[in-house]
Amino acid sequence: MAQKIIELKHVSKSFGDNVIIEDLSLYINKGEFVTILGPSGCGKSTTLRMVAGFEIPDKGEILLNGQDITKLPPYKRPINTVFQRYALFPHLDVYDNVAFGLKLKKIPNEKKPGKLRKLTPEEIDEKVINALKIVDLEDFENRDISTLSGGQQQRVAIARAIVMEPEILLLDEPLGALDLKMRKDMQLELKEMHKKLGITFIYVTHDQEEALTMSDTIVVMRDGEIQQIGRPNEIYDEPANAFVADFIGESNIYTGTFMGKRKVKFLNATFECVDDFSIGEKVDVVVRPEDIDIVALDKGILNAKIDSRVFKGVHYQYILLNGKAEIEVQSTDKYNVGDTVGIYIEPELIHIMKKDVTTNIFDGYIDKNNKVCFGDGVFECDVTQLYNGSHIDEDGYLITSNGEQIDLTDVDVEVNINFNDITLTDNEEDGMVYGKVISSIYKGDHYQVIVRTNENEEDFIIDTEYTYNENDLVGIIIDSSKIKMKLKVANNGK
Repeated sequence: MAQKIIELKHVSKSFGDNVIIEDLSLYINKGEFVTILGPSGCGKSTTLRMVAGFEIPDKGEILLNGQDITKLPPYKRPINTVFQRYALFPHLDVYDNVAFGLKLKKIPNEKKPGKLRKLTPEEIDEKVINALKIVDLEDFENRDISTLSGGQQQRVAIARAIVMEPEILLLDEPLGALDLKMRKDMQLELKEMHKKLGITFIYVTHDQEEALTMSDTIVVMRDGEIQQIGRPNEIYDEPANAFVADFIGESNIYTGTFMGKRKVKFLNATFECVDDFSIGEKVDVVVRPEDIDIVALDKGILNAKIDSRVFKGVHYQYILLNGKAEIEVQSTDKYNVGDTVGIYIEPELIHIMKKDVTTNIFDGYIDKNNKVCFGDGVFECDVTQLYNGSHIDEDGYLITSNGEQIDLTDVDVEVNINFNDITLTDNEEDGMVYGKVISSIYKGDHYQVIVRTNENEEDFIIDTEYTYNENDLVGIIIDSSKIKMKLKVANNGK
């Protein structure tokens, strides 16, 4: 039975007003190679630093082998960290860099119970040589650090960490400074080191290939929250939501409608599938490019035109057009650009996910001018939709169908806006509110963008045909006629 070595329970961490981690719970089993994966700024390094003891959670607790270490200083934890910047001592050779921590370490004195002693030179020498063997640097003891390649320096940093015999080794994007070939080589070496050592590795990266190559378990994070935990093949084949599908590997992601009897409609065609949802429910559909077959026109479920072809060494990458929608396909067969072909997808290769949200919903209130305040902005609106048959009199009061006069000032409402009823502008000053793009996912014929406002960090979800990058500053424009409202339950009957 797997044994938990580290557990985070309802952990939160903020820096000033900036919430980095919010109510995160996670456990890691002894001996696992676990990768925390996510985009820059998602909180993965902060999570690692809390495990190491470099940061203290604002809330929650961290357990090591069942014992609370939340406030235990780093030097008292059986945990070592390898950083992207190797932090080696340039004035020391390889041997002394690796031996540095051992020379400071104290262990129980066998001859004097209750006392501590330093390691002998012979003990230090044995441990250093063994560590250098594990990282394939056993003949480099006397080399100057400045004469080593980036990959060799990284191995020295790892040797310096493992020589202290930690229970957990933390690796914070350790391969980020290496070139592509060296990084791929080190991925395999790290996996082999993990097998040799048998200790727990917790690895942080934004590189999906690293995570898929090395990990026993992947933890996908976004915006300070865990999106999915699973084995690499589970994360790839069964993503929990559109973000995970988009972040892990190449994906075709479409908005679909469940038609019942294990049928889903997307790309204007109805496909057999193996999932069950409510009839008429809007869903996200994910199909990997390698799971789509190009077939003869009379064999396909739908037809599409080949728009581009790129040779990738082991396969061709095609972009097909079905109307305005793009379909990415990987195939070893060669077709010509401009050909119209059939598309077929096996039912079990269509992955359907429940949509997290289907429309923008905000808590708002009506101000003294009968405008609605929500999402860090003040917007024109039609308040008469709150009461059927009502109208506004000349003094600005709402008159119900039975003649009752209502002052709507400070009345709480629920605001509803469709994704495609919001327009973005590149000049944030032209918007009714402005914010930063935190996510952009391509949905075949449009992008689904999330914009977070600057003041109170309210999120707007927008469907747009235009491309936006993360961290772009944009303005948000909403047509007042597209704003739908209803009274909050507490205000009913006012």
